[in-house]
Amino acid sequence: MSKKEVVSDASDDAVPHGSNNIAMYLEVEELEGIGPVMKTKLNTAGIVTVMDLASKSPNEIADAVGSDLQRATEISEKAREKLVELNYLGDNFVSATEIYKRRMAIERVSTGSRNLDDLLSGGIESQAVTEFYGEFGCGKTQICHSLCVKVQQSKELGGLHAKAIYIDTENTFRPERIVGIAEARNCDPDAILDGIIVAKAYNSSHQELIMSELGKQVRENGVRLVIVDSAVAHYRAEFLGRGTLSERQQRLNKFMHSLVRAAEIYNVAVVATNQVQASPDTYFGDPTRATGGHVVAHTSTYRIYIRKAGKNRIARMVDSPYHAEREVLFVLDEKGVDDPAEEGSSTPKRKQS
Repeated sequence: MSKKEVVSDASDDAVPHGSNNIAMYLEVEELEGIGPVMKTKLNTAGIVTVMDLASKSPNEIADAVGSDLQRATEISEKAREKLVELNYLGDNFVSATEIYKRRMAIERVSTGSRNLDDLLSGGIESQAVTEFYGEFGCGKTQICHSLCVKVQQSKELGGLHAKAIYIDTENTFRPERIVGIAEARNCDPDAILDGIIVAKAYNSSHQELIMSELGKQVRENGVRLVIVDSAVAHYRAEFLGRGTLSERQQRLNKFMHSLVRAAEIYNVAVVATNQVQASPDTYFGDPTRATGGHVVAHTSTYRIYIRKAGKNRIARMVDSPYHAEREVLFVLDEKGVDDPAEEGSSTPKRKQS
């Protein structure tokens, strides 16, 4: 592979759903009933295009424009109808055959490990939220760093020739690690670093603000991968005790659903890491449980549990609409995520570019 084989801003691969640019850049004022005053209010809230509007809930729209919920619901529905009219979204009722055809056209980002890709039926899926959870040091952040490099490679090498957004909530993003992975995979480190947009979230409110501005970054930079490392850390640290549990879960639920909507509307692959906690009432088996409770469990499309096994790592598919619940082995090395070496050999199973 050429060291210059990375994303360009004008790449056709950055266009979501294989559609034209009209749907992506159509401004809110094109919708009937949205005048200059309402447009200004929406733009101030970071809602610039019809796609931005479709990705927001009626409650968020109502807060942005200062209207009642019924009016906000009407605006949200008009945005969805406009995207249907432009063939960006499907009708309310479609045949399973049509959905199957769309599913076959969904793109994936390779993790860098053939075993892990096989667990995910080809890699991290666009239009979905993939959650990795496990104890500290199991490799969650290393997977995120590897994906930031892989997404910028060509489709022949498992990438999407596009940029990545890395929302860092635990101060774990390391550009040095990106440089090491890029060099090990024969990529230009400078070009790879330029293709990663980092947003450091200092608290849960800041994390939600960054999420509200995501559409603009995706639209302007040709982003196809969004990483949140980790999604629950700030909520877990800020809302302590049972008295705050309800508010924490409501805020977390809103954030996770915004990830789901963004994945589908903007046609990006979303990866969220999660912390774990021990379940004291577990007498047999692994007491490790993902944090966030049912809110995170229900909103994640795919849920993968990572644990250590000596020098190897074991990834288990815990929840998926269609994947089998099974385990695979992978390792962490200079390439980031890779396959373990064959028994009796010091070289990996395959050489990845």
